[in-house]
Amino acid sequence: MAQADTRDGPDVGHGRGFAVAVALLTGSGTAVAGVWCLAAPHSFARWAGFPVPAHGGGAASSASAEHFLHDVGAFQLGLAAALLLGCVWYDALLTALAGFAVAGVAHTANHLADLGLGGERWQIPLIAAAALAAAAAFVVRLRGLGWVTGGTVTAAEPQLAPYVRQKTVLLTTYRRDGRTGATPVSIAVEDGHAYVRSFVNSVKTRRLSRDPRALVAPATGLGRRTGRPLPVRLRLLERGSAENRHAARMLRAKYPLLHGVLVPLMHRTLMRRKTGHTVHFELTVDTEERVAAAESEMGGPRDA
Repeated sequence: MAQADTRDGPDVGHGRGFAVAVALLTGSGTAVAGVWCLAAPHSFARWAGFPVPAHGGGAASSASAEHFLHDVGAFQLGLAAALLLGCVWYDALLTALAGFAVAGVAHTANHLADLGLGGERWQIPLIAAAALAAAAAFVVRLRGLGWVTGGTVTAAEPQLAPYVRQKTVLLTTYRRDGRTGATPVSIAVEDGHAYVRSFVNSVKTRRLSRDPRALVAPATGLGRRTGRPLPVRLRLLERGSAENRHAARMLRAKYPLLHGVLVPLMHRTLMRRKTGHTVHFELTVDTEERVAAAESEMGGPRDA
């Protein structure tokens, strides 16, 4: 069973807005400083008041200082990556590994490019190995988190617990004639219910307006089902309501890039005429359908 929660959820913690604002500001400034150190180390040194001999003077100290400033730029990029990713990622270890990997890649590139300025050849494989180890640990950690970088909260409904960190689910809806159609969607679980997103002109939205019954199952990003389906019911949330805004916030917190940027951008601009406005559904476990299925497996209802 997937892990049911993280160190905190999308709505937990006072002052997060201020902390994110500071991290964005300082992270952006640190990124600029890092690029500056890498691209124009002597210019950065003059601005910072760092005593570097004039460029082109041929002095060994000048070359060593230039290499040192390049490395400072690499470390600045790693710190910037950690600060900026920390604004949207909720796992501290994943964020730290990403920052170290960014710095390690830039540090390795510096030593390859600056062989004539400073450093030793034997240092390159050690630095590269550390960066590669951090990248591998990042992938392992991300896989352990279900490839979900955002925040999640605990599921009070046991049947929904496996979906807390499930990235994609296969949502099966019913046509008028009883046949089914399935679509991969994102899901955000909260307590005893969950939320999914669609758009007003989608086929599944029209189907659910007629019949709220559906099936949901774990799936790959391409929609291949990887687990048993769960009978559910979906309720369309009123546009502009507090519930609708909360559903959007839950999805944005779990999928910072996908549902925080990409999907809203497509719905509002690129595909607005085709999709119409964004809609959200509340998903709950269909107890009646589960009982009927269990009774069917056991050969029919039993007397109390």
